[in-house]
Amino acid sequence: MRRLFPVTDETAAPAPGGAAGEDAGRQWSLQELAAAYAYPEPGPRGPVPWLRANMVSTLDGAAQHDGRSQPISSATDMRIFGTLRALADVVVVGAETVRQEGYRPARAREDFAAMREAAGQRPAPAIAVVTASLDLDFSLPLFTSPLVPTLILTGAAAAPDRVAAAEKAGARVVTAGDGIGVDPALAVRALADLGHTRLLTEGGPRLLGQMVAADVLDELCLTVSPMLTAGEAQRIAGGPAVTVPHRFGLVSMLEEDGFLFTRYGRARAAY
Repeated sequence: MRRLFPVTDETAAPAPGGAAGEDAGRQWSLQELAAAYAYPEPGPRGPVPWLRANMVSTLDGAAQHDGRSQPISSATDMRIFGTLRALADVVVVGAETVRQEGYRPARAREDFAAMREAAGQRPAPAIAVVTASLDLDFSLPLFTSPLVPTLILTGAAAAPDRVAAAEKAGARVVTAGDGIGVDPALAVRALADLGHTRLLTEGGPRLLGQMVAADVLDELCLTVSPMLTAGEAQRIAGGPAVTVPHRFGLVSMLEEDGFLFTRYGRARAAY
């Protein structure tokens, strides 16, 4: 792993035939990754919600292969995936992604236990599923055996029988919309009201597109996979286009085995 941006002594040009920087070829520790991806420190008024997305894309823009992200990922990408989860209070995910990826509850990681305790966090992040229909299999471990109760984000007009089924399975149903669907801005506010201010979304593309359109995304952690898939796979964000593109600035970039691990923040964001 090596850091390409911001420029430091680690990004010095390599000697002929050599590796760039002292960190090239060395696997970063989980503590180093946690420091590289730390959430912004709370301001004088205390913590405010900060929503980051973690996605992977091939060189030709595919966010999935055969409906899943795993084939375009890497071992280091999965280490960063685990680190981002370990830093978060809650992981927000769309119902379709839960169904396609076979989502399981987040687990407690011994490597991050002391850090989470010091930050006042639960042993593992909660999973918050965004769904209008609540068309979910509530017999799955995500609902029956999570370390932290799973949250269901839905609208006020959700079907009462599905709400009852979710609650019977042990999930906590949170209203985040006036109709059937979920309003991303209300979802962020509702999660913050529950004490979850370090927010992470892992998609899928439709949910991320809704968050982009609602202008609630503060940060994008994007892994650029050195693969080409062609086909008609989804991009990392789908749905209607925004009227004016939202400008983000590069915060950091790491590289390993041709994979680029980038971090972009709102242009107005200060790091």
